[in-house]
Amino acid sequence: MAEMNRRDFLKWSAAITAASVVGFELSLPENLQAVEVDKWVKSVCRYCGAGCGLYIGVKGGKVVAVKGDDKNWNRGYLCVKGSYLPKILDAPDRLKYPMVRDGNKWKRISWDKAMNLMVSKFAEAIKKYGPHAVGFYGSGQSFSEESYLANKLYKGALGTNNIDGNPRLCMASAAVGYVTSFGKDEPMGSYDDIYHADCFFIIGSNMSEAHPVIFRLVMEQKRKRNVKIVVVDPRKTLTARNADLYLDFVPGTDLFILHAMAHVIVKEKLYNKDFFDKHAVFKKMGPDNKPVNVTFDEYVKFLEEYTPELAEQKSGCPKEKIIQAARWFATSKATMSFWCMGINQRTRGVWANNLIHNLHLLTGQICRPGATPFSLTGQPNACGGIRDVGLLSHLLPYGRVIANEKHRAEMEEFWGIPKGRIHSKPGPTAIELFTKFAEGEIKCLWVVCTNPGQSLPNLQKYRKGMASGDTFLVVSEAYHPSRTSELADLVLPAALWCEKEGTYGQSERRYQYLPQVIKPLGEAKSDFEVILTFARKLLTALGREDEAKKLFPYKTTEDVWNEMRACSKNTVYNFWGMTRARLIKEHGMLWPVPTEDYPAPGTLRRFTAKYGDPLVKKFDPKAEDISFYGNPADGNRAIIWLRPAVGPAEPADKDYPFVLTTGRLIEHWHTGTMTMKVPELMRAAPQAFVEINPKDAQKLGIKTGDKVRLTSRRGSIVLPAKVVDIPRPGVLFVPFHYPEKLINDLVTDAFDALSKQPEFKISAVRIEKV
Repeated sequence: MAEMNRRDFLKWSAAITAASVVGFELSLPENLQAVEVDKWVKSVCRYCGAGCGLYIGVKGGKVVAVKGDDKNWNRGYLCVKGSYLPKILDAPDRLKYPMVRDGNKWKRISWDKAMNLMVSKFAEAIKKYGPHAVGFYGSGQSFSEESYLANKLYKGALGTNNIDGNPRLCMASAAVGYVTSFGKDEPMGSYDDIYHADCFFIIGSNMSEAHPVIFRLVMEQKRKRNVKIVVVDPRKTLTARNADLYLDFVPGTDLFILHAMAHVIVKEKLYNKDFFDKHAVFKKMGPDNKPVNVTFDEYVKFLEEYTPELAEQKSGCPKEKIIQAARWFATSKATMSFWCMGINQRTRGVWANNLIHNLHLLTGQICRPGATPFSLTGQPNACGGIRDVGLLSHLLPYGRVIANEKHRAEMEEFWGIPKGRIHSKPGPTAIELFTKFAEGEIKCLWVVCTNPGQSLPNLQKYRKGMASGDTFLVVSEAYHPSRTSELADLVLPAALWCEKEGTYGQSERRYQYLPQVIKPLGEAKSDFEVILTFARKLLTALGREDEAKKLFPYKTTEDVWNEMRACSKNTVYNFWGMTRARLIKEHGMLWPVPTEDYPAPGTLRRFTAKYGDPLVKKFDPKAEDISFYGNPADGNRAIIWLRPAVGPAEPADKDYPFVLTTGRLIEHWHTGTMTMKVPELMRAAPQAFVEINPKDAQKLGIKTGDKVRLTSRRGSIVLPAKVVDIPRPGVLFVPFHYPEKLINDLVTDAFDALSKQPEFKISAVRIEKV
């Protein structure tokens, strides 16, 4: 195929994901057209949390093509990254064998030697310092069965909560936002709501590039039904350019905008008092930092200062736009909100999530078709494999939490471990985990299927700790070297995507099974096999061989899946009815699915009996329809929070007058370990850059292509400038994908006090021409 520049690439990408809106069609490049295959195997995309169904074409034992699954929610559509998936499997830097560090070199070793080394190091640390001397850092890309095993090993067998996952960096604020507003995590709606919404409120998300297939469905509704689209973003992205109403603002001031929208809704009496009188309570934090109930009148009083005029003063967004956004949100027949990292990756990310939920609860735009708040997810299994499974340091499986004695007792009984084995104190979160590792408090750390050596904020601070010779770092990775595996003491080759089998759980609560389609490359093994082997060997080395056999008897991933199904029973997640056979037959299902004969596709809308939630009557027998049964302490009602508008940890100032924000491009995904193996994607977006507004560029004498230096309080980096009318004046944007340009060196590691999620989106920097 002919080479494409990024402009052509974006046009093509738009055509295959939103052709009905942009008004033209383009054919797929020749090498993506259907090819001759021996068989097509049903599977799921490896990239974002959308969960697009696809078929994998196999010929001669190799993956040669993919095509969209037209019977799944994505109706056969794939984004450009998904279309090129076959090319990630045979990259030259695929890791085929275990490797051990030998000074400054790497030496190939056998799996037996690798496992024996790993077991001896971990066992020695535990014997000498106790179970809290070891840790685990997991991934929203691992299969659910793999994460469940790791969680059971660390929390259940070893008795340490030193286990966290990379969704702490991307989805923790959304999770805590759902819990604090509704009592339990995960969206209550589904992609089906897109077909019923009349207004889409998109804030902190560039859907067109980060979740293009979902955005395509939104754009189809724009063409067919002329729905309203409101976009709130400090960058005029492709998403914003398709909006009917675009609100730009100074990063970190959107809490003022959300409060001002609530102010307008209250002042103009656009709220639904019948709804929140029945289904919500109002709360604020008291002087002892505990929540206290307040009245609606007190909430109205609280909102008085948050006028559209104040929001305009603080954010730079015209008040007229804020007023219009509030009116559309409240008066639409059905409003659906989407948000992602722009809301979550903030020191007040949980509060921002709460304020979005507030708008839905105030207006009754919730628990009916098309009316729902919906957080988008960045990884294919951050929901099912981390948040649901409980692979975060404060969680246990399926809505249980470490701090709850009853929940610990439930899991101790379920796992068959001694009472009191699960440690009562939540463990360190991602930033805290790597701090403890850097300081030597954690002696041995295992990183699986993620790249913290590139993805953590204030990066050099933690890279130095990972490279310390006084600790032992194990990395399970499909490619080597990555910016993390290069720091490791032992690297284990991991089977990738269709080289293994397991389950993903995506944004809309849809669980999907991915079969093994081809053999792993070289000696690579699935993380399931490696974690299971390690668990048995480690417990045996600790003199607990009988416990190893009792706790880890599994022969297949389906054995673990069936245990997970049983673990979900009697919880709000109940997916007992999701047998593996049903997941395959139905192209995935949405929990809860309490029985094996529960109709497909599962539960499209939670907390409403009228629209099909089977658990409303179980947890709230007196409910007529809507019940936020995850919150029994407040009478099964949701919470409308009084959260003050507070700015970022590091606003721009005279020394660092620009705001740096980071994010994604459509061509690449996360730290680029997979997408940068695809020549077509690399030709379209070959290098990192910094976007700068033309007004700022003119003042500083910067032109597109000029080398510029960005400097923060933590570091500096040199990048080519791209002068574009996308970021607002005073804002700089850099994609975080590129391993040779570690933009996270500059980013603050300040984090949200509730979710412990870092504020990647706002760091103060200065820029100068080199």
